[in-house]
Amino acid sequence: MHDFILQSQPLPEPKIVLPTDALGPPQGPKKRLAAITTAYYKYSHADDLITKFIEGFGMVGRIHEPHCEVVSLHVEQFVDRDIGRGMAARYDIPLVDSATAALTLGGQELAVDGVVLIGEHGEFPINEKGQKLYPRRRLFEEIVNVFKSSGRTVPVFNDKHLSYDWSDAEWMYTQSKELGFPLMAGSSVPVAWRVPPLAFGEGVQLADALSVYYVPDTEDAVDYASYHTLEAMQALVERRPGGETGVAAVHLLEGEAAWRAAGEGHWSPQLLGAALATVPAVDFETADVDFLRRADPNPVVVLVEYSDGFRAAAYLSRKPLVEDEFCFAARLRGVDQPVATWFRMVKPARDHFSFLCNHIEVMFRTGKPSYPVERTYLVTGILAAAADSRFAGQQRVETPHLQKLGYQPVPETSYGAYSG
Repeated sequence: MHDFILQSQPLPEPKIVLPTDALGPPQGPKKRLAAITTAYYKYSHADDLITKFIEGFGMVGRIHEPHCEVVSLHVEQFVDRDIGRGMAARYDIPLVDSATAALTLGGQELAVDGVVLIGEHGEFPINEKGQKLYPRRRLFEEIVNVFKSSGRTVPVFNDKHLSYDWSDAEWMYTQSKELGFPLMAGSSVPVAWRVPPLAFGEGVQLADALSVYYVPDTEDAVDYASYHTLEAMQALVERRPGGETGVAAVHLLEGEAAWRAAGEGHWSPQLLGAALATVPAVDFETADVDFLRRADPNPVVVLVEYSDGFRAAAYLSRKPLVEDEFCFAARLRGVDQPVATWFRMVKPARDHFSFLCNHIEVMFRTGKPSYPVERTYLVTGILAAAADSRFAGQQRVETPHLQKLGYQPVPETSYGAYSG
């Protein structure tokens, strides 16, 4: 009889550590959230974040239910693939016609404990600089007006960068400081699994660094792709001695001008080869400049000159070097071989958004962002300067408004589970 009892493959039980684990068991009622988005469809940022706050999420066998509940939803545009209406109906969430109503639940005063603002996706104009004019400032202003009229504030998460326009971003950042509400922003890339695992300790002596992504085939492609690539880079290079110091100048180059800059030592093809070598979809490993140049003759490269003299670059590949993959490489002072990693975007589970959602929950439960909004604020400024550089015919743009925009990064141990 026992001959027929076989042992099946055991279920792996990896220990997945989430940022909320450090908070202990939840106390009190769930935090009530207003969710505001420009579009809500499958695999949109709204789905990647709002749906997780509604339904909870799983990652590598672990299930997490946020100690938060979405109590109102505002969707600016109902696209053909919309799921916002269905989610609201299924979970009995009021679907309201403005950001103001989402925060007040139809009343006169603030009636929620936190706000998720996702100004991403949907049909919006694209200006002459190739920037999509998402209404983040307008929606943020509605939020701020409710805070002011109510005489109190709650934490706000803003998806990705603050705005395509620096003056709008500056206004948004200043409002959070003047009114004193916690503001967290950014994307999921910095908290994705890193393969091989890579993180820098405080005060790391970096010689140079390069982050890599690709340019999708859309009208606003360079602006869209540059943000993520710059943010991935900034999340690692901000740990230089003394913390982040600010940015003195930005220079966007394309095609032959980008490769000429490599020849002049402004960015490193060696780091490009090292970064690409970490991506499973890339079937070559080389630092040969001629090979890389032939394979990708028309890249976009954003050169960033920091106030402390450090220089780094974001490389955006035209096909076929890399497609829809993020990677990074850096050289440490006194070390010959670069260190490199691939930001693994687990699909369709999208663990990177699960980690981001969990970090946002930490802010809603504690009133403290997991990482400083100044990182996103600085990258917003770098991105706007890159757009200006491109629009001005690939001219170097000095950034006095960013030159003293320094900040201290949080310790990696409190930043959460970010590596594989």
